[in-house]
Amino acid sequence: MPIHDWSRVGAGVFHAFHLSWLATLQDALNENVLPKDFYALAEQQAGSFEPDVLTLQQNPPDDKATSRPEGVLLVAEAPPKVWQTASYETSYIFKRRTLAIRSVNDDRIVAIIEIVSPGNKSGTHAFDQFIEKAMSCFDHGIHLLVVDLHKPTKRDPQGIHGAIINTYDGSDYQAPADKRLTLVAYECGVPLQAYIQPVAVGDPLTNMPLFLERGRYVNVPLEETYQAALKGLPRIYKEQLATAE
Repeated sequence: MPIHDWSRVGAGVFHAFHLSWLATLQDALNENVLPKDFYALAEQQAGSFEPDVLTLQQNPPDDKATSRPEGVLLVAEAPPKVWQTASYETSYIFKRRTLAIRSVNDDRIVAIIEIVSPGNKSGTHAFDQFIEKAMSCFDHGIHLLVVDLHKPTKRDPQGIHGAIINTYDGSDYQAPADKRLTLVAYECGVPLQAYIQPVAVGDPLTNMPLFLERGRYVNVPLEETYQAALKGLPRIYKEQLATAE
């Protein structure tokens, strides 16, 4: 199913869809995607940090372990299928360490999924908070997957990845002129790796990598869960989304 133009409906409609999508993603990750020692929780709070979906590990990692959990892919063997992979060598120096990242029930946070909402782009303060959340992930070594299905604004003229990476180390990113929406997975470490998939309204969603540790990831079923979440949207809004330009 193609990506819809969410500017055709109000922010509250996307918020309702957003909640449904998070729940569907949580179910899919826990049932079919994550290894047994990992689990996902939607809309949890860790300190003052409120991610959309947390991915946690129950047991501490064993440095001596060499086995690979079922379903986990190695970058060296199966590189994520995205439009562009970029490395950023300059480590970000967090200027204001104000976000306390701590695990839920003493389990270790390894990754976060963020689905951008209209509210994240609605003003300078909200946008800066979102960018700061991404910086905090990098600072704490938490892998990050960002899904942005909203048109660029004056705060992110090259899409959300352009704004994130410019804040990280001053790098410039040029989004394709015909694909201004962004899916991007960040693999934390030095260098920071970004797996970028630009998309446009009308494109199918691409399943994206979610890193559990350096060099190891699972594929997140974005297309499947997007479709499932859309089913519960009221008919009137589905019709507005489906209306031809």
